[in-house]
Amino acid sequence: MVGLRTLRGYLLEEVLAWLLRSSGYRLLTEQDDQARPPWKVLEKRTHGLVVRGRGAWHQADSLGEFPYVPPFSLPIRLFTEAKFTSSKVGLPVVRNGHGVVHDLNQNVVTTWSNGSGPHRPRARYHYSYAIFSTSGFTRDAQEFALAHQISLIDLSLPDFQSMRNLVGAAAKSVYDAAMPMPPSQRPTVYEMRNYLRRHLLDLWEEPVARSPSVTGPLDALAAGLRRSSLGLVLAFPAAPFVLGLGSNDLRAFLRHAREQPTHAVRVRRNHRTVGHPLWSIEPREGVGYRLTFSLPEQVEAWILDQEEGIRSRTHWMARNLLSAITLYWVDEDHTHTFRLRYSPDEFREASGRPRPPVSDFDETSNLF
Repeated sequence: MVGLRTLRGYLLEEVLAWLLRSSGYRLLTEQDDQARPPWKVLEKRTHGLVVRGRGAWHQADSLGEFPYVPPFSLPIRLFTEAKFTSSKVGLPVVRNGHGVVHDLNQNVVTTWSNGSGPHRPRARYHYSYAIFSTSGFTRDAQEFALAHQISLIDLSLPDFQSMRNLVGAAAKSVYDAAMPMPPSQRPTVYEMRNYLRRHLLDLWEEPVARSPSVTGPLDALAAGLRRSSLGLVLAFPAAPFVLGLGSNDLRAFLRHAREQPTHAVRVRRNHRTVGHPLWSIEPREGVGYRLTFSLPEQVEAWILDQEEGIRSRTHWMARNLLSAITLYWVDEDHTHTFRLRYSPDEFREASGRPRPPVSDFDETSNLF
């Protein structure tokens, strides 16, 4: 039986696979690769799905694929890894993610059919890696991730509190129920994950956990997620990182975005007594939603360490890296593209000149 901390991470990965499905990423299984060896790149083994790289096969507990291929690119596949810990995720985890995607993206293009004769093309993909952490990331982990385009998503934000509570409670109940069982009767992590996938993703694979004391908390977790208005949206700014946007009311955001797929937004930066600053996005016009995110600490350190005023550098960030943010949303097999635009036209420095209304841009307003 795995430890409680590891179990929390595994269950969180299943929840993220469910949430990211709405952002366009469909969880892959062995059935998505019908090729025969040696052209096969996905296989089901004892502990789950593995994917073939150039030098090795890699465990792929949660591997998603985006439905559309970007121009002049390859089909996009996303590895997700979740860490539900009390301490920040460090460099070794991020370095391991980089090693995996580097090997996968270096996979050879062709394979010999029978050791000789003509080459047959092997399907290729562009693999990306995203690490989600309930406690943030260390400085060196963030610097390495920015350098090698590993996406780090901080789930310590207030909008993710209910998700953390649901996953933490379910993992604790499952762990407490399984530990007294004889080792031969304890459900494996693979069985528990597959059971949860039946509820959340409608993926019916064997084996599954069958003990009611174990499946009961998993049922409660799935039901709680469906009742909630939890939202996690991957957003793509003009920057070398991905934003994981939390939402206080995901349905409100979707209503507004469907009516106005491209719309103007307000951007705010807010200091917190605990943790690094929060940023928020709200529609410029109308009553609507609030999306929150955090920037890598390396970027925040740049804002604080330069000679110019903090407000000036914050404005530079919003104008140059956050001025156009793209989001994708899948609804009934239709993929929507939303564009959030921030315009700095009305922005003014605070030194003697008119200050903009708090609703346009404010780095000190209290959001919570």
